Parts: sequence; C-alpha cells; structure tokens
Amino acid sequence: MNSTDSDGPGAYRFSSRLRGVQSSLIRDLLKFAQRPGIISLAGGLPSPLTFDVEGLRRASEEVLAQEPARALQYGLTEGQPSLKRELARLTTSRGLTPAEDHIVVTTGSQQGIDLMARLFVDPGDVVVVERPAYLAALQTFALAQASFRSIDSDAHGACAEDLEGVLDAAAQAGEVVKLLYVVANFANPSGATLSRERRLRLLRIAVARKIFVLEDDPYGELRSFGTSVPSLIGLAPEVPGAAHWCGYLSSLSKIVAPGLRLGWLVLPPAVREQAAICKQGMDLHSSTFAQEVAARYLASGRLEARLPSIRAAYRERNEALAAALDRHLGGRIAYNRPEGGMFLWARLSEAVDASDVLRHAMAEGMIFVPGSAFYADAPDRSTLRLSFATAAPPELDVAVQRLARALDRALRPA
Repeated sequence: MNSTDSDGPGAYRFSSRLRGVQSSLIRDLLKFAQRPGIISLAGGLPSPLTFDVEGLRRASEEVLAQEPARALQYGLTEGQPSLKRELARLTTSRGLTPAEDHIVVTTGSQQGIDLMARLFVDPGDVVVVERPAYLAALQTFALAQASFRSIDSDAHGACAEDLEGVLDAAAQAGEVVKLLYVVANFANPSGATLSRERRLRLLRIAVARKIFVLEDDPYGELRSFGTSVPSLIGLAPEVPGAAHWCGYLSSLSKIVAPGLRLGWLVLPPAVREQAAICKQGMDLHSSTFAQEVAARYLASGRLEARLPSIRAAYRERNEALAAALDRHLGGRIAYNRPEGGMFLWARLSEAVDASDVLRHAMAEGMIFVPGSAFYADAPDRSTLRLSFATAAPPELDVAVQRLARALDRALRPA
C-alpha cells in the first residue's frame, strides 16, 4: 500500500495542550555532553560520586529476601506505608512535622508538579512563577494550558513584595490565579534562597487572596553555607489559616539517586485526597519495589551518615566554580553566590546573547544553559546557568577558561 501525505505525520491530530510546548534545551544539551572531551555545566545531575551503591544494593537484597511479595505487588496510590513513615521522619528533620497520611509519594518531584497542575489549573488559569523559574515546571504548567505571571527574584529569592501588584494586574485583566510555584532553597536556576521574611509575606498573601503556594524543595539538604530557613509549611503556624494554603514537594533524586524516581508531596487533607484520586488515574502508584528499597535504605541510617560528605563535595565545587569565574572572567561576569544546591546564576557584563556564547562554547568543548530558557516572559538574554554538581574542581577551572574563550569569540566582529 502506497503512503500519501494524508497518512504522514501531518495528519495526526495532536492535543492542543502541546501547542507552544518546546523540547527542553537542557535535555538536548545532555546528548551533546556525551561526546568525548566535553565538560558539561548544563544539566542539574547529581554527581555519581554521591551515589551509595553499596547501601542501595544491600537494601535491594534485603527487600527481595524478606519482603518480596510486598515489594513486587501492586501498592497503595498514596505510597507504601514503610516509605511514608521514613519520609515523614526525613521531612521532620527539615523543620516540618507532617502526619504520614498527609504525604503522597510521587514518581519523582516532576510528577508532584504535574499533579498540582492537574488539580488547580484549568486552561487559561494563571500560575505565578519566579523570574527566572525552573524550566521543567514551566513545561508542565504549559501542558496544563496555564498562562503565566512572573515576580522577579534576587539574591533573597522571589520578591514577595511584588506579588500583590501582579495579582492586582491579573484581576484587572479578568485572569484567574490559583497557584504560586516557588523553589525556596538554592533555586533552580537562580541559586537563591527565599528569606524568612519573604516566606511569611507569601503566606499572608496566599491566605488573603486564596492562592495555593507550592514550595518545591529538592535541594534543601545540600546547604553549603549559612543558616537553614524554615519551610513555608514550617512557618504556617505563624500565619493563621496558612496551613490550608501551602504544600511542600521534595525528592530523593538529589540526595539518594534520581534513578529511584521517588518524590513526595505534603498537602492539606482535602488537597491530598484530590491528589491521590488524580494520581490513581495517572499511574495507579509509584514503583512499589523502588519505594520499599528506598524505605529500607532510609531506615538504615546510611543517608544521614553520608550527607556531610555529600554537602562537602558540593561546597568544594561551589567554591571552585566561583574562584574560576573570578580568575578567568573577572569583571566580565556578575554572579550570585549560592548558599548550597547545584547552580550558579550569572549575567554577562558585555552586550552579548548567551545563546551566541553557547554556540562558541560548544566548539571549545564546554556547555552551559542560556538563561533565556528559564523565563515565562521576556527573557534576559545575557544570563546563564552554570551547574557545578558533576564536574570536579579542576574540570570547572578548565570549563571556565573555555567559557572565557567562547565569550571572546562571540564578541569578535564577524
């Protein structure tokens, strides 16, 4: 049978949800990063050196030896009780005291974002995000056909003082705002940590305006400098009614291993119930085997024992990248100094598009992510995100030398 144009890809009637949703530049760059000799400062991948292979092997063997039926059978949509118990304990160490039945285990934190989008966003509804914001969250909300309003961020995180003006503008335009999404600790991509005062102000506005705040915290355990700030849920008792208007999302990807694909939400009861119903229709439940292995691993105490060395490794790389930028780029680049996490956000001082610099950087043998990828609205094209997580300190120095040469080439007259 001969094919015709009407049988080809152009004949597919894809969902309108896909309109305007682009492939992730970061995912595309990761393919390039596999080439020999490339130093990647692009992806937010944890260093493989932090993976506790022996601990996870032991936990896997124990689960299969002692609880094979439970680990290999269908499980509960909200999550395995053994893992929820351990996640409640882990979350308590961050200043929260969640009840186990307030937790929903997710297939990575990405599913948590997706669940919240499905719960709160009707087509055309507004999601308020930081400027810049986490790229994969922008993609998820775009798939839900959300519109965006942005609030600026600086070294102290999202500018909460701008939120009421943004909400007033949305209301005047007849827009419905239901959800605010923030990465509070060592944000991806900005590296900023939201101050205590701004967290409280966000909660007060959320209660007054009836907007749900989702705090995404995948990096909270990776503090290198400074003092921890309580989560929004941890601060909720200080703002009457706030416990009903905020949720917490985290992940084991950055502190144990992303291959487990396990995250968790802490939600008010009514929201948790709806999240469970929604997740039921998505995947029934996250992998029972991965959950039981993770529960066994967390119960062993090995994570707590390893966290100091994990933090030390990222602190060393954080410092090495900042030193390399000062050494090789000097006054040509301005950057934040993150207190932890995996990312450093920078702005080129010279009038140049970071995407043009990336093109030359790839030829030099290093990659980064242009900052324009992280904006829901008009981007600042002179910005870039540098990840220090996977490259060793000597590699970071070489990468910045290559970045400096790329910047020179981008500024050279054609």
